[in-house]
Amino acid sequence: MPTRLLPGLERRLKAEEVGEVRFDAFTRGRYATDASHYQIMPLGVVTPRTIEQAERAIGICRAEGVPVTPRGGGTSQAGQTVNDGLVVDCSHHLDRVLALDVAGRRCTVEPGIVLDELNRKLKSSGLWFPVDISTASRATIGGMVGNNSCGARSLRYGNTRENVLSIDAMLADGTRAHFGRTGDSDVNVPPDLVRDLLAVAARESGEIERRFPKVQRRVGGYNLDALVPGRNDINLAHLLVGSEGTLAFSTKIELKLSPLLGRRAVGACHFGSFHEAMKAAQHIVALGPIAVELIDRTMLGLAADIAMFKPTVEAFLRGDPEAILFVEFAEADWDENLRRVKRLGELLGDLGIAWDHGGAKWGGVVEVLDPKLQAGITEVRTAGLNIMMSMKEAGKPVSFVEDCAVPLEHLADYTARLTEVFERNGTRGTWYAHAAVGCLHVRPVLNLRLDKDVRAMRAIAEDAFAMVREYKGSHSGEHGDGIVRSEFHEQLFGAELVHAFEEVKDRFDPRGLYNPGKIVRAPKFDDRSNFRYGPDYRAEDIASAFDWSAYSGAGGGFQGAVEMCNNNGACRALSGGVMCPSYRVTRDERDVTRGRANTLRLAITGQLGPDALTSDDMAETLKLCVSCKACRRECPTGVDMARMKIEVLRTRSEKFGLSVHDRLVGYLPRYAPTAAKLSWLLNLRDLVPGAGKLSEAIAGFSAQRSLPKWRSDWFSETGSAANKQGTGREVVLFADTFNRYFERENIDAALTVLAAGGYRVTVATPVDGARPLCCGRTFLSVGKVGEARREMERTLAVLAPSTAADTPIIGLEPSCLFSFRDEIPSLLKSEAARQVASRALLFEEFLAREAAAGKLNLPLAPTKRRALLHGHCHQKSFDTMSAVTAALKLIPDLGVETIESSCCGMAGAFGYHADTIDVSRAMGELSLLPAVRNAPADAIIVADGTSCRHQIKDGAGRQALHVARVLAMSLG
Repeated sequence: MPTRLLPGLERRLKAEEVGEVRFDAFTRGRYATDASHYQIMPLGVVTPRTIEQAERAIGICRAEGVPVTPRGGGTSQAGQTVNDGLVVDCSHHLDRVLALDVAGRRCTVEPGIVLDELNRKLKSSGLWFPVDISTASRATIGGMVGNNSCGARSLRYGNTRENVLSIDAMLADGTRAHFGRTGDSDVNVPPDLVRDLLAVAARESGEIERRFPKVQRRVGGYNLDALVPGRNDINLAHLLVGSEGTLAFSTKIELKLSPLLGRRAVGACHFGSFHEAMKAAQHIVALGPIAVELIDRTMLGLAADIAMFKPTVEAFLRGDPEAILFVEFAEADWDENLRRVKRLGELLGDLGIAWDHGGAKWGGVVEVLDPKLQAGITEVRTAGLNIMMSMKEAGKPVSFVEDCAVPLEHLADYTARLTEVFERNGTRGTWYAHAAVGCLHVRPVLNLRLDKDVRAMRAIAEDAFAMVREYKGSHSGEHGDGIVRSEFHEQLFGAELVHAFEEVKDRFDPRGLYNPGKIVRAPKFDDRSNFRYGPDYRAEDIASAFDWSAYSGAGGGFQGAVEMCNNNGACRALSGGVMCPSYRVTRDERDVTRGRANTLRLAITGQLGPDALTSDDMAETLKLCVSCKACRRECPTGVDMARMKIEVLRTRSEKFGLSVHDRLVGYLPRYAPTAAKLSWLLNLRDLVPGAGKLSEAIAGFSAQRSLPKWRSDWFSETGSAANKQGTGREVVLFADTFNRYFERENIDAALTVLAAGGYRVTVATPVDGARPLCCGRTFLSVGKVGEARREMERTLAVLAPSTAADTPIIGLEPSCLFSFRDEIPSLLKSEAARQVASRALLFEEFLAREAAAGKLNLPLAPTKRRALLHGHCHQKSFDTMSAVTAALKLIPDLGVETIESSCCGMAGAFGYHADTIDVSRAMGELSLLPAVRNAPADAIIVADGTSCRHQIKDGAGRQALHVARVLAMSLG
């Protein structure tokens, strides 16, 4: 943490209304890192609501002598977006499309708009911004411009510079300027600045010709070549592209758009030798593909171990290749695409590659024509970096030489020689990315906590960059300079051009207002004082409850699990998947998995002061985490924030105890038998005027939300006619607390359906006749891990005998059932827990499995109705949505449509609390509730989660049904 504090700056920023102003240690810590290995604490963070507020904040910093770092998604891999001044976060509010000219194929946007969101808005016009980078779900256009980003299809579309028409920006002295093509009538840049810049470019034209790499993927230094007379139409905006926020603050960006891609054909070229794949790239490019993307054997293996990628890998993979090149064709003529894929196979044959060959010459082409599989391959490929980072050991793939680009004819030799460099320094690398343009990403595995590995990083960088210069390539081919590569500019460009770069910086920004230390006058790239893991970095050895032994570090591996977050920002996606639902509402870095993980890491390593883990600031950081478990599946590095939150809640509850609200939530299974007997009294809360307000004041349950209705006829095993009926295969049904006391009809329906299928059902019952069994979920949700463990052990004692007979254990409530597969084995670490986990199935999983095996015979009547299905977050996290669909499709003629939604917003008790109800409702309104309201009146709304059904009823006025009830209704 820096000792420099400027309280006057904070007061002035707040007084002059520049948006949200935060100077607290927790916020600063969340903005101290990007997707690189660097960490520099800023003075503070401003989140402006308008461009004018951003300009006002920068003006205050100019007057106070404080540097400014503009920031978008914070996904920079070279340290571009970390610095010690004021961070201006453009990603929250500055995200409008200001103008769209469909006929002219151009649009104007604010800098904070995310690429995927822009392309979603453009889709109806038949256009897109085609710089399709792997971080498209969270990277902002302003960040892409600052970085001169390139995409997988740059072979056809070029980089960002080639797709930017003009930029409006605020200069360091406060002047507003419009940068565009010289000669255009609307260009408005101070004439003396234009004159001086053109003079520098003209003076250095010879050196630019000699020293600038002649490869497409060159994004290092300033784009002085864009200003050289006679080389191109001079566009002053292109000097700002790739300047990493060091020259001006972009306020409007005009982009060139392209027609949407049509149907594509992909050839997955398998190679038995990585070297052969690299040699083939130059020949494949001659066929005119729009992309040639590489994944090597290590990447394939890592992807196959990640649940969300495994089915895709299995679909295209043949044999055991050392490398695959995915070659994409997208001509307007579909038949031409097919011809090119055929020629691709013939080309590999001409190169001596064939399926029936052995060793290095083994291989061939797997044709991929299915758009869904192509999309899956793109998802695997774009997650390449994050798949690499899923390694759990202390060493991690480190970005510093991954961005080199060399001419294609040298690609095979370069990769072979760099592999030797890694081996000499005791490490290895994994290769992926853009073979078509000679820019292959590779990260050697190093532990930057160790001095010897930091020294190895320096040695590898020196050798790698020397090779790149030998091949006349670029050491910065896509991810920019930042702290990682700026130091090496003199070796690549020469002293004269580096001096010219400094002239450009000084002419734009003589006082160093904008993002100093990038591109020019940079620190040493291996200065450990700027590292995320600095010389004094160490974690407190906290006592963890769960099993984190797969990871390294303190707390039994808890430290290593937290450090798995590499800041890639996948959790910042605003659509698709589930992660991270609360962030999609607040757009606040605090409320995203990355922000929470960074805060945890800083807290357990003492960087946020004493007792940070149990502080109110930490509680606020985790308050909007709804424990949806989406990060468990969708985070490419597997950051399980739901389980980490339990560890923090446990620590805090041990220190401070529980609030009345948390006590009522956590102990629900304990008092439920008594409460049900008093259902007539407790249900008055939503009937008597003022009772809701009283419950809000006393227990924090929002008066705006109805509470679940206690049933006087709660489910009892002895009172169910279906229990222990049937003569077929035995199954055990776990009746959870929520369905037992609030919606017993779901249990009744499940028993009826299972009995109709011929199964002999036993409801799990405590042997001593005491209160019903519980999975411990409610106790976990408030951090009472000890109480949860007691409930779990009591339940396992009943369920464990069933596992010896291979008896399926069936549950209805996803959050409860998946506790058996997730938290219980990690918490108890017993063989009984592991055995129960292996037998535990959701009701629909069991039916889908039985049907697929031909063992299910249900007499279901056909219906022409339509079912709209909302998936519980945990169903999505554990990849069981296909089972719900399969179970519903057992009903003949029923149309099933899945609602594309994230978390419903209820998330157990989250949606009932007075402090979080507004966010809960907003989460529901993102997509779920509008979809339900727009559904036909006769549509069946299906939701297996108790909370999901409550949100739908409260927010859309429709009754949602558990799949068991839908099936029971259809029994003939």
